[in-house]
Amino acid sequence: MKTIDYTSVLCLIIAMTVGSVSKAQEKFFRAIGTPHEPKVEVSWNRYNTYDGVVDIMEKIAEAYPKLARLESIGKSYEDRSIYMLTISDFNTGNPDEKPAMYIDGNIHSNEIQGTEFSLYTAWYLTEMFGDLEFINQLLKDKTFYIVPTINPDARDNYMKEPNTPHSPRSGMLVLDNDGDGEAGEDGFDDLNGDNHITYMIRKSPTGRFIKDPQDQRRLIRVAAEEQGEYEMLGFEGIDKDGDGEVNEDGIGYYDPNRDWGWKWQPDHVQRGAYKYPFSLPESRAVADFVMKHPNIAGAQSYHNYGGMILRGPGAEEDVDTYNKEDVRIYDAIAKKGEEMIPGYRYLTVYKDLYSVFGGELDWFYGGRGIYTYTNELMVSYLYFHKNEGRANQEEELKVDKYLTFGDAFIDWKEYSHPQYGAIEVGGFKKNFSRAHPGFLLEQDAHRNMAFTIYHAYQTPKLSITNVEENNLGNGLKEVTATLYNERLMPTHSGQDLKFKIERPDLVSITNADVVAGMIVEDDDFNKVKEQVHSPETIKVPNIPGMETVKVRWIISGGRNYKINVDSAKGGKASWSK
Repeated sequence: MKTIDYTSVLCLIIAMTVGSVSKAQEKFFRAIGTPHEPKVEVSWNRYNTYDGVVDIMEKIAEAYPKLARLESIGKSYEDRSIYMLTISDFNTGNPDEKPAMYIDGNIHSNEIQGTEFSLYTAWYLTEMFGDLEFINQLLKDKTFYIVPTINPDARDNYMKEPNTPHSPRSGMLVLDNDGDGEAGEDGFDDLNGDNHITYMIRKSPTGRFIKDPQDQRRLIRVAAEEQGEYEMLGFEGIDKDGDGEVNEDGIGYYDPNRDWGWKWQPDHVQRGAYKYPFSLPESRAVADFVMKHPNIAGAQSYHNYGGMILRGPGAEEDVDTYNKEDVRIYDAIAKKGEEMIPGYRYLTVYKDLYSVFGGELDWFYGGRGIYTYTNELMVSYLYFHKNEGRANQEEELKVDKYLTFGDAFIDWKEYSHPQYGAIEVGGFKKNFSRAHPGFLLEQDAHRNMAFTIYHAYQTPKLSITNVEENNLGNGLKEVTATLYNERLMPTHSGQDLKFKIERPDLVSITNADVVAGMIVEDDDFNKVKEQVHSPETIKVPNIPGMETVKVRWIISGGRNYKINVDSAKGGKASWSK
């Protein structure tokens, strides 16, 4: 009679059961470069209100207390907190002493996707920490200061109230735009109650437009000698103040990106400037934070539209500010960005777009010596892999037909207007053209984030690669330390050096009696520059990118001396005997 080994059978049953349960529970196959099972689950195919943004930030900080810190850097005009996430590996040093990258978005309230792109960066860095060695090392070395929206008031207004794709561009200050002594009395009117401000058209014997027989959504201009059927009346609205104009006195108009303290000009020179530099609480909050954080070496601001990687100067009058060596670094980083983000072009603001005085981009570099880019997000290349350009109506109608299936356009409908009479209202929704459709949002967010990470990676990283001793006799010895900057960006930009914005890099030797200290200017010919006062701490003006600097001391004693490097933008490094 055969004996049954019940223990073996039981083990086999358990193994088979566990295996089947495991297969049943396994619902996902990991995609490369993407968090597989994120602690903070976010849908990156939609936009978030201010409360939604804050909720995501709070969840990131709660899920990753050793990587993320949430704080408010100030208040908006309507008293909303301007929240910032600090992202770094807190176990590897004080984040405020590491080379840092500052990122913000949504300075123009209708340019909404910069918020999601900034948030995506914070989410990705925290979720991928532990899975990717590159991210582990990046957060060990660097800090990211991320402010998703620096215009929270008008962001919510854009989303929740009737607006065009272009309004409001400012914050929520209400000004007298039409000069009639009253402020904000004639803004938009949502005639058909759909929360979008579209266009009004009217039939007219002198109209210059007809509806396209092939596509009734589209108005086309007739030839000069032909008679049209419709005239364009502008964005939907009513003349509420009786001055013969419609929608001429709404929120604003001022431009938060004309408020910064570099080459600022008043409103009659630079349209959109407010009272004086940093007269707006939002830009002042950012400036105050940056001034208190000299470790910020790189910066990124997100705008829309056009698929551009922009650097300054904003105005031709400022062209001499950007010296050749700094431009070389700007070029190297941005040209890599062109490869990483299909359809995006690297441009200079004043030369390739228009003049801007008092812009954030120029203040970061001109006033603080920080290498800074503005990315104009979304480009038509992402639709059909060709660049038709912004506001190309024919392409936009094709996008709505083939990619969004009618969701982007509000069909023309009749409306009885109290002043114009019988009209039709319709057109593209406010969240089309400038803003990404949901299906494109995550891809472009990831590519722009990758460019920003590349920029952050190229901020200085310092190491002491070699220390040599030379016995001079009589108890004295010569100690020479080689400092190496392993990245592209120097510890001080040319603008920083020109105006002495940040302190020099400090290289000190401890546990030794220092007789003399010097910078080695030419090692081959033994040319040195002695520092007479406080020779134990050498003040190095700059450590260029991908280059070395040598310092030397004459010491007595010092069997177990230590060498320390302390750079505001380059971080810290040390070497012990």
